[in-house]
Amino acid sequence: MPAVAAEGQQLGKRLRERERGAAPAALNLIEDRSAKGREQATALLREVSPAALGGEAPAHLIGLTGPPGAGKSTLLSALVQEWRERGQTVAVLAVDPSSRRSGGSLLGDRARIEHDPRDDGILIRSTAAGGRLGGLAAPTREAAQALAAAFDVVVIETVGVGQSETDVEEVCDTIAVVVQPGSGDTLQFLKAGIMEVPDVLVVTKADLGDVALRSRRDLSQAARALGSREIPVVAVSSVPPPSGIAELADALAAHREEIDLSARRLRSRRMTALRELVAEHGESALRALGGRREAERLLASLDPALDVAQLVGTLSERAPRPSRDPRPTAGEAGGSPSAPPTSEDAAS
Repeated sequence: MPAVAAEGQQLGKRLRERERGAAPAALNLIEDRSAKGREQATALLREVSPAALGGEAPAHLIGLTGPPGAGKSTLLSALVQEWRERGQTVAVLAVDPSSRRSGGSLLGDRARIEHDPRDDGILIRSTAAGGRLGGLAAPTREAAQALAAAFDVVVIETVGVGQSETDVEEVCDTIAVVVQPGSGDTLQFLKAGIMEVPDVLVVTKADLGDVALRSRRDLSQAARALGSREIPVVAVSSVPPPSGIAELADALAAHREEIDLSARRLRSRRMTALRELVAEHGESALRALGGRREAERLLASLDPALDVAQLVGTLSERAPRPSRDPRPTAGEAGGSPSAPPTSEDAAS
């Protein structure tokens, strides 16, 4: 192990041993996008990969998404308290939108999510989305993988998403889509996109009575109209005394029990590898492999325990490099570039 990667390796080992105190330093390292930081992060993630853990990480990865203003942070405050009362440790990765003009971000989710700062069983980290679409920040996937080795529940709260910003589906085991009653979101969901994402639908502000009940009914009908599987719809209220929070926590846990976790995580790693390959080398890398389907076939033939970095490396190695014309140019042959042919040359 090169000395430059030793710090990342050590942090990964501490997380693997469920030492939660290593989490802040690990997240700092993952967010470092320098060449040195990337090498350390790769070493860290290798220590918490399925191969190193002897299987999938124990945490339940939950995605919390939905339109802006639906009450995700308020709901998450109540959920964090519920999980802690059940004895579960919780890490929250909150992705905040960035200004298109300045590039800055308020990173206010940490302040909006109520929690006891003295409780070492809770970690809340806000990250700027930057210019990236999809509802997630660039380091979010890696951060979730690292924290999943040390916490019982890892929640990714996305920026407010629309119809196509659904990257969170590729990262998490269970997706909860939050809807505010009376906002018209149900009609928007009928346009597909985000309606294909949820494993659990959540209607906030159940204290509004008939309006919330109507939204709950409309969402159930929308899911059936799109031919979706049976999706539980839970109505919650965060207004004291809160209601529906325990039922929502139960619904999330029940979904985790129903899925093939290994298959879902494996698919997540492979889809992430394809996305990272395109981000690093462009669509030409996929074309060099014969297209997306051929790339997926190649991934399916590889060791399921490989992490994302190893998968991307293998794809990059298998992608044929563009062939170069073997004929030397005039400059390479030591001469000067030839003049364009004249009409007499063409005639001869």
